[in-house]
Amino acid sequence: MSIEAALRQREEGLAPALADVVAQAAQRVPGFAARLADAGLTAEQVCGELAGGADGLALLPVLSKDDLVERQRVDPPTGGLLAPDADVARWFQSPGPLYEPQLEGADWRWGQALGDLGVGTSDVVLNCFGYHLSPAGAMLEQGARSVGAAVLPGGIGAQDLQVRAVADLGVTAYTGLPSYLKALVERYDEAGLPADRWRLERALVTAEPLPDSLRAVLTERVPHVRMAYGTGETGLLAWEPAGEEPGNGLVLAEGVHVQVCEIGTGVPVTDDTEGEVVVTLLRPDYPLVRFATGDLSGWMLGADGSLRLRGVLGRVGQAVKVRGMFLHPRQVTAVMEGVPGVADYRFVIDRVDHVDQLRCEVVPTEGHGRGGHAGGQSGEELATTVAGRVREGLRFSTQVDLVDTLTSGDGPLVDLRDWS
Repeated sequence: MSIEAALRQREEGLAPALADVVAQAAQRVPGFAARLADAGLTAEQVCGELAGGADGLALLPVLSKDDLVERQRVDPPTGGLLAPDADVARWFQSPGPLYEPQLEGADWRWGQALGDLGVGTSDVVLNCFGYHLSPAGAMLEQGARSVGAAVLPGGIGAQDLQVRAVADLGVTAYTGLPSYLKALVERYDEAGLPADRWRLERALVTAEPLPDSLRAVLTERVPHVRMAYGTGETGLLAWEPAGEEPGNGLVLAEGVHVQVCEIGTGVPVTDDTEGEVVVTLLRPDYPLVRFATGDLSGWMLGADGSLRLRGVLGRVGQAVKVRGMFLHPRQVTAVMEGVPGVADYRFVIDRVDHVDQLRCEVVPTEGHGRGGHAGGQSGEELATTVAGRVREGLRFSTQVDLVDTLTSGDGPLVDLRDWS
């Protein structure tokens, strides 16, 4: 079977559900009705194309993350994309800011990947995604509970307490960043905890790359490590299947429509050409239809002939992912604009021992920095001011280095990471 034939088969299976989403959302959600009207479309046109076996969604322009942030800014909190009668269980805020509603009864699908990995009712899962503001912690907890596992809501930090719980509770599975799992393994050993009480055998990792070098380190202590791919807006999209060697692509989650589209045009790709991942959720009360994730990927066929994503191959535009969170130059500019004592700056992203490092290089204005003078700040005071501003505005901790000059032309964000 070709990629094109496999895509057609999947789209035909999802067509009735997609048509239902479009028809209901056009009636219930003002912002979606406006999207159709702006594109010169009706719900009947889109549904007719879907019923005829064509990809009717491709008629609708993609909705980028920047578009969604702007819609929410103009018409808070959701840009008109939430049905008035929707039952919202939680609100989340991601950098942007971007507000995401968790609807009562909604499934983010992470249980599909955990179940395939073998996680079930006999497992205790240490969930090391954040539970504050952003949705990742709640998403992975829901996935673990959906397969019957108990959850230890670890979040990020307090590693001494986390590794003690790994030993005391018999933690058997992990969800979080791969780099954080490496840090926990090292902290467990440093704490001198008994080797025979380390029972962690399975890990579902996501939100940052998993190079072969890091995978090799992790599997020395955690035999079954699998990469998954999803976003805070859409939930799980694909994952490395258990029982196969890594490198055979990511199987697609059920209950969600995924496209790979040409960058700039939004035209769906039907071969192995690289493009942007575009997602439609089967959720008429909050219709994210043709949502452009900003991630680059491509199609491939697995050894069994199934349709798969090749993984996350990069990002569209200027945003980069640091420690599992996106960072965009405009966010950096907004936070650093007008900071007293700062003449110029740039953020440098590097990776040391499989852990992302964020450093802010600052050129002080005259009278600030080294020594300072009456009315100015010392170098230590300026560094503390900048670090506090970054922590509050970007939700990142960062090292601040005072420098005399910056390399010209690099922009506010410089990524030095090597993923080989």
